Amino acid sequence: MAERKPIESWLTDMDGVLIHEGVPIPGAAEFIKRLRESGKPFLVLTNNSIYTPRDLQARLSRMGLDVPVDNIWTSALATAKFLEDQRPGGTAYVIGEAGLTTALHDIGYILTDHEPDYVVLGETRTYSFEALTRAIRLINGGARFICTNPDETGPSTEGPLPATGAVAALITKATGKEPYFAGKPNPLMMRTGLNAIGAHSETSAMIGDRMDTDVLAGLEAGMETFLVLTGVTTHADIDRYPFRPSRVMNSIADLIDRV
Repeated sequence: MAERKPIESWLTDMDGVLIHEGVPIPGAAEFIKRLRESGKPFLVLTNNSIYTPRDLQARLSRMGLDVPVDNIWTSALATAKFLEDQRPGGTAYVIGEAGLTTALHDIGYILTDHEPDYVVLGETRTYSFEALTRAIRLINGGARFICTNPDETGPSTEGPLPATGAVAALITKATGKEPYFAGKPNPLMMRTGLNAIGAHSETSAMIGDRMDTDVLAGLEAGMETFLVLTGVTTHADIDRYPFRPSRVMNSIADLIDRV
């Protein structure tokens, strides 16, 4: 493997890397503390579009993880940045929670069900048949279809929940239109995140627990990648993929001394 430049900035996934089912993973608090003390740019990323960065900052703080709001990057923010670049001051019909609607309001978008430029699908625990029907009709009427992330399921204490990717498949089946996914593994989410903290991919690393989103996104964005085995992907899963992470670690605790 070619020698890489020293790591000057870090991006890390949240669920499965720093926390698991609402509980901090051992070493996570120490890793974040080391990052903050180092002064190196960093971001905590999540494909979950439900919460605003302020919501997530409060949730992480209650778990003992001290992450500033400006160091949190969500698929909702990546989606808003994409739409702001594509069509400034546009309109959208949104299915999602405050994390997504706030991000779109913040870029000056008008949320409407009257001839919107886009239908934007995010994550929610209350997908309604009425809202999905409206989205399908708007897409059939010419609205462009955007999704925050392609995750088909999400974690819960009771077991997997259907997530944005699964609901997007329903809409695609009904319309024949594939969405554009802004979140991981789209390297767009990584590049917009790097831009937000003034970092460069050649000197940045991505830490994740999923080969199919975190590692793939980091790889395609040109970053060094670390897979931790505290989430979705197991060691036995790695060889199923045609690509590999730069390094495999047992957990985030093994990366503290690398900061």
